[in-house]
Amino acid sequence: MNKSMLLMMLSVCVMTTGGAVFSQQPLYTAPLGVEGYTYRKSFPIDVAKTLDTIKMLGFTELEGGGGRTPLAEFRKMCDERGIRIPSIGADYKLLVQSPDSVIDKAKVLGAQYVMCAWVPHENGVLTLENAKQAVTDFNRAGKILSEHGLIFCYHAHGYEFQPYGDGTLLDYIIQHTDPAYVSFEMDIMWITFGGGDPVALLKKYGSRWKLMHLKDLRKDAPKNLTGLTGPENDVPLGQGQEDIPAILKEAKKAGIRHYFIEDESNDPAGQVPQSIRYLKGLKG
Repeated sequence: MNKSMLLMMLSVCVMTTGGAVFSQQPLYTAPLGVEGYTYRKSFPIDVAKTLDTIKMLGFTELEGGGGRTPLAEFRKMCDERGIRIPSIGADYKLLVQSPDSVIDKAKVLGAQYVMCAWVPHENGVLTLENAKQAVTDFNRAGKILSEHGLIFCYHAHGYEFQPYGDGTLLDYIIQHTDPAYVSFEMDIMWITFGGGDPVALLKKYGSRWKLMHLKDLRKDAPKNLTGLTGPENDVPLGQGQEDIPAILKEAKKAGIRHYFIEDESNDPAGQVPQSIRYLKGLKG
């Protein structure tokens, strides 16, 4: 086949597929991860069976701990199923008052990241004073964790979008924490729920984002700054407000390597498989 004929055939292929011949690679290429809160109702009943379900669905990464199960035993159960635990959650008060216990837990479970998902505040309103205290506490705890080879991440929950200056209190927290000790986990649903734009924030703060929760907000769900909404507003990926392809593309540019599907609905057994199929079906 000569060069002219080859070019002609390639041109026909491009015209008939709309150029798709060049964009059929999977968009999502990271390990498949799940946030343990997804199975908050089943873990207390049967840890082994829940981990079997997680493995059967194809998850190889889990964010979270073992609840009341001894840490070493839970780690062993996960190892036996090929499930890694790159990240664990930590209560704000525990992080501030007993960082050593958080470090010990992370080490036993083999985690590299420790995330905190809630800053204490009253009457549903995060204030500047709350944000300032969080900055102080996060910088201190993050430094201690860093000295033990761990990366601290704050998980924004939507209430941080209170206006402040030319931005929001989330901007204040990100800009006033030390990048050497404090990183962030983006929960795309809560960012959107609070009025934020996941893609814009990924572009603005780049590598400060280290982890991501993947979940979708129902299209007609009302938004506010409480950081709280009903389980009916958590829908399978691709069925809500989130522009998942755009978010994943920007997250990859930011260097995020760990993504966790989190389902806060009352039907994770029905919704999680749908989210997995959607995620695996994305091309880009």
